[in-house]
Amino acid sequence: MRPATPRGFRDVLPHEAAEREVLATAMSEAISAWGYGPVETPVVEEYATLEAGMGSSLEGTAFRLFDSDGRLLALRPEMTVPIARLIATRLVQEPGAQRLRYTAQVYREHASLRGQARQFTQVGVELVGEGGPAADAEVVAILVEALRASGLADFKVAIGTVAVLRALLESTGMPESWQQQVLDSAHERNLVEIDRLTVLDGLSSELAAAISGVPRLRGSDAVDDCRELIEACGCTGVLDGFEETLDLIASAGVAGAVSVDFGVVRSFDYYTGMVLEVDAPGLGVAVGGGGRYDGVLRALGSDAPAAGFAIGLERLRIALSEQGLDVATPDIDAVLGGEDAAEIFRAAGRLRAAGWSTRLDTVADGAMLVSEADRLGATEALSARDGRIVRLDRSGRPSLPLDEPLPAPLAREGGEVR
Repeated sequence: MRPATPRGFRDVLPHEAAEREVLATAMSEAISAWGYGPVETPVVEEYATLEAGMGSSLEGTAFRLFDSDGRLLALRPEMTVPIARLIATRLVQEPGAQRLRYTAQVYREHASLRGQARQFTQVGVELVGEGGPAADAEVVAILVEALRASGLADFKVAIGTVAVLRALLESTGMPESWQQQVLDSAHERNLVEIDRLTVLDGLSSELAAAISGVPRLRGSDAVDDCRELIEACGCTGVLDGFEETLDLIASAGVAGAVSVDFGVVRSFDYYTGMVLEVDAPGLGVAVGGGGRYDGVLRALGSDAPAAGFAIGLERLRIALSEQGLDVATPDIDAVLGGEDAAEIFRAAGRLRAAGWSTRLDTVADGAMLVSEADRLGATEALSARDGRIVRLDRSGRPSLPLDEPLPAPLAREGGEVR
């Protein structure tokens, strides 16, 4: 047989894997600086748990399987519900808020004709146990700082709130099925369908105008325009907390990376307030997103407010490439060869102890070793000879031996990594 990777999955080769590792580490360190601790959850969850947390959005997206006990399980399609389950079952007695971060694989089923990836890597946070504007602003500030830490230069975090549209829909008194149709259309940004749905007998002109108009509002005047549009509907109070969040985002020093967009309505059913999407030029899809989901833990038996975000590592890497930005991966300082394998191993141990990243080649020496160092992008081609470690020149001939004690590698002299 000729082996092949399954549709929608792929192998990640060393160079790209190194780039992904650098990106994930940089973002995790930025998040960790805010006091968020790492967690890991199983790759599978009980299907009923995911269904309780995600609602109808789970249908058609989950890889389902039965275990040997006959229980229906699913590969996790996102991380919010698994972490909510972890908190509801393992951390429910812990005092105070939980500030958690993760880097994890998630899996989503797609029809074969759509050609989409079915495995993703996400870097994200969940802030559970604190609600209100300060918690929302903290999540936004961390998102911006994580993206900046990745090296992404040009991006915007679009921020909106589903609370306005939900309040308008509830005030209509219309059937839940109709309200869900409007929300589904908002998720898809289908403004034409929203307009069609609001042309109904019994729906006031003020409510119809507000429901159609709110998803169209964006920019610096969006909050004022929204308040004016919904004033006649008697629900302007839902904007108070959102405005405070924006003020705190400014206090956090990240307002320049944030824009207001009431058209942002995340596709998952569980968002209850603030919603976020990260847009980068030339990508066409969101690099990441998140928001407030105060009802998820309640559905799992542990009522607590919560908010968070996830950044798609694959999409982030594409966004960086679109902006002509390279991910600086760790250098190999030296390729080390020689004529005696035991001597090579002893010399390599000394080099690593002195801070050198050293790749061994117990076969090549001379010109072949220099060629191998060039291929790998190593700074030095070294040879272990007679108890010394010797630099090779471009032709592969022995040059000067390294000083004793061994110096720092050339790439790091002066205390900086190239």
